[in-house]
Amino acid sequence: MADLERPQRLQIMLTDEELAALENWRFEKRMPSRSAAVRELLRRGLASDGFLTADLGVKSQQFGVLSSNGKPADGQSKD
Repeated sequence: MADLERPQRLQIMLTDEELAALENWRFEKRMPSRSAAVRELLRRGLASDGFLTADLGVKSQQFGVLSSNGKPADGQSKD
């Protein structure tokens, strides 16, 4: 079997709404795959300014793609 160009895997769990948002963005931007879309979003996120460092003890479930109103979340939910 040939060596993979990207041998590392990253598994994430998404809600149906988060997956729909990802798929909609992917198709709007004509990205060839979900993986390519996620890599592009990660690249953009890592390059952006203004991300707040997570507080000690913040749980994974407090970070979401969408807020409760279906709009992009700001990175941290204080709920």
